[in-house]
Amino acid sequence: MFFYSHFLYDGKQRTRRLNPAQVMLRRTYSTLAADSAANLRTTNTLRKAQLDLKNAYNNFDEYKFICQRRNVSFPLDDSFKADYERLQKVNETILNFKHESKNLQKALKDLKIQEKKNNIDNSMEQEKILDKLSKYKPIVSEKSKIWTELEDKLFIQVASLPNLIHPSVKEQQRLLEYINPTGEIIQSKTDDFQVQSNPKLDHKNIMERFGLVDFSQATKISGRGWYYLIGDGALLEQALIQYALKSARKAGFKMALPPSIVKTEVTKACGFMPRDTNNETQVYELKNDDLCLTGTAEIPLAALNANKEFSHTELPLNVVGLSRSYRAEAGAAGRDTRGLYRVHEFTKVELFSWTSPDETLSMGQFDSIVEFQKEFIKSLGLTARVLVMPHDDLGAPAYKKIDIEVLMPGRGAWGEVSSTSNCLDFQSRRLITKVRDPSDKKLKFVHTLNGTACAVPRVVLSIIENFYDPEKDVIVVPEVLRPFMDDKSEIRPQ
Repeated sequence: MFFYSHFLYDGKQRTRRLNPAQVMLRRTYSTLAADSAANLRTTNTLRKAQLDLKNAYNNFDEYKFICQRRNVSFPLDDSFKADYERLQKVNETILNFKHESKNLQKALKDLKIQEKKNNIDNSMEQEKILDKLSKYKPIVSEKSKIWTELEDKLFIQVASLPNLIHPSVKEQQRLLEYINPTGEIIQSKTDDFQVQSNPKLDHKNIMERFGLVDFSQATKISGRGWYYLIGDGALLEQALIQYALKSARKAGFKMALPPSIVKTEVTKACGFMPRDTNNETQVYELKNDDLCLTGTAEIPLAALNANKEFSHTELPLNVVGLSRSYRAEAGAAGRDTRGLYRVHEFTKVELFSWTSPDETLSMGQFDSIVEFQKEFIKSLGLTARVLVMPHDDLGAPAYKKIDIEVLMPGRGAWGEVSSTSNCLDFQSRRLITKVRDPSDKKLKFVHTLNGTACAVPRVVLSIIENFYDPEKDVIVVPEVLRPFMDDKSEIRPQ
């Protein structure tokens, strides 16, 4: 999913050394309150999340190591294991009392039958049983209360655990390949080619001079981080949208137009946190309503199948969603805020998949989404690099994440334009999305995956900075977009 790591904590930081503010942002998802991580209670929207407390108990040390690798605080406290063991004992006691009560109720029923059938008086025996049952009831009630309190305490901690980490994810980001590499990149023979800045290719200056964008008026109307796309600038956005949707449909993704406003509990269940540890807003929430604006179509798409049980024949299910996305970007002041690179509202085409809970199958779908993204960028003629992201750049739900960064000469840097994450059952346990396993007929939690088909403003930026011709003073339109741009091959000053 595009932008996801930045959304939770400063995922755009590529160095491994972090200043204190960045470390705090990276700790967002493991230090929030209980209901920020998963539904503790069933609501009208979502059922209570079904988290695996036993797994956390059995793999306590492994999760501790995972949190260290992710550079987040470990949410399980020192009493977690003892509390879990106590929970099991309390549960066993409750079950024993219930089992004994069931036996006593059967014995009572048998006594009544005998009394009636044989015309005998066994009232004393019945009284003894009723006396025992009356004593059991408050004990079971009290033990159940203790169980609920313990389970809630453990649930809150486990809800804040991040996902596991794929074995291929390392401490440093790792280059997989370049897309459309330039001769200079090929000759450099380096995994970390440094982009040289060329101010003449700055997209903001070019677009303003061409009349394609108006930041000034948008700032007056909406504030910093908003913009008007004008004329061929707006047409270029629509061309990218249509091309991305057409490509996704051709690849077998069913189109969906999801809502851009969802209930806050849904946002949280997907792994997006409204506020960081500094209490800075990361999600736009609607005042006096338990609603928020979505930062990506991933959220409403994931919720499309909340509280659902799939047949195994329905999977994999692949959907492409088009939506406006909203990012508060609190704490991002001064970081990549020039032009279209980091904005508060933008259009994004998002890919989302549900697969059977088999890691081989879900990782196969993961690879398919990455291949789609690579082909999309390649077809536009953009130079890019494909990276396996390090473990401290993973969002809480992500098991593995691959980013694609495009060479942006005007910015003098590589810039992320797409991301793909396999979340395994992290989201499906919180959204209660299951599939019936044909082998044992048991219901199991599906795996969910998300990936960017097109983060439109950043791809617009990339096209401007890579295909502006200073000599002719024109922007060359990628050939694949021309059918969606009234067959224009060039954009000229308006």
